[in-house]
Amino acid sequence: MELNRRNFLKSASVASAGLITLNPYENATPNQPVDYSGLDEIINSPVLKRELFPDPVIIETLELLRYKNNFLCRVRSKDGAEGISVGNNDQLKSLYPIFTNRLQPFFPGKDARDWEKLLDEVYVFQSNYKLQNLALWVPLATIEFAILDMLGRIAGKSIGELIGKIHNPKIAVYQANGDRGIPPEKTIENLKKQLEESKAKAIKFKLGGRMNAKDTPTGRTEKLIPLVRKTFGDEMTIYADSNGSYDVDEAVRIGKILQEYKIDFYEEPVPFDWYVETKMVKDALKVPVAGGEQEPSLHNFRWLIGNRALDIVQPDIFYFGGMVRSMKVARMAESFGMPCTPHISGSGLGYLYMMHFVAAIPNPGPFHEFKGFNREIPLECKTSTLDSDAGVVTVPSGPGSGIEIDPDFIAKHQIVKG
Repeated sequence: MELNRRNFLKSASVASAGLITLNPYENATPNQPVDYSGLDEIINSPVLKRELFPDPVIIETLELLRYKNNFLCRVRSKDGAEGISVGNNDQLKSLYPIFTNRLQPFFPGKDARDWEKLLDEVYVFQSNYKLQNLALWVPLATIEFAILDMLGRIAGKSIGELIGKIHNPKIAVYQANGDRGIPPEKTIENLKKQLEESKAKAIKFKLGGRMNAKDTPTGRTEKLIPLVRKTFGDEMTIYADSNGSYDVDEAVRIGKILQEYKIDFYEEPVPFDWYVETKMVKDALKVPVAGGEQEPSLHNFRWLIGNRALDIVQPDIFYFGGMVRSMKVARMAESFGMPCTPHISGSGLGYLYMMHFVAAIPNPGPFHEFKGFNREIPLECKTSTLDSDAGVVTVPSGPGSGIEIDPDFIAKHQIVKG
């Protein structure tokens, strides 16, 4: 896909006082009003295929189950249908009281077919909107994935078929590396080992120190960028992620090094909630800028897309509250010619849910995040190995999530009380 980029222009004029250099970022803020009507139409259009369910699917019970630091959500309908999801365990071990006290009481008696309306209603239930961000959206995504699993089993459809058309039954992956605080040479060594397993044709490495923290060892980033390209060659697709490490000037400086070595995207160059500054960096560089993994708001994604503050959108389907909301982001991005490359978070089965989402979006990026599959949860999948085969993973095509979790493992879990 050819990304429509504005060239970075540095203007100068001669005044009586001498040579004056104008602000190189002055074009970052849009000069013309943005027409959001198309994006608003997408936001207000349904995602879940309600027409697949002629009869009501009334939620009878919604439970959170825990075994050690593993969390399952189990939903049952009055007709006996059941769905199960695995939560973002890294977050739910802190956030489970929000699930049990603020969300769980809302759903019994509701029709699961009305999920999109229920999302709007639970947002204001007990003033839950005050919790917007991970605190609200991670527990709510966990509920959504269980409901989609249940609805998929009722309809005999995969989760992807409930929220879209299956565009991508197989997904090419990039090997993600999370190293910071170690010498560049050690990161290269670790990446080589990871690639031996995944055989991915793309990689991602970390820049800077995360959210304005110092880069350690000093100068690591400047040494690592050329070393990654030299080691893996011009045929390898390479992404770089700063996790908001820089201010605008430093982000642009690092971005120009990335351009020199033909890095394929630059993720979160400045802190995630620096919206105008993100656009300033994007407009100053040719390397595509990606972001959105921490974004909790549809309205903010509307601004980021409408103002072309990003080249690539990266909603995290847990952090953003599920696949239905994330699909609206993907569709908004598609309308502006932008790809969607979702972020994966947490432990549990986040990678499985990401696969179902990517399968159904019309505008996926060429490669998607791979950190290895969680083998601590015993399960069976009849339609996929869930492993990377020469850098490609097959999306499960069975009903719902397409997997069956070992009943003996589920039985070890206890119901979490509010």
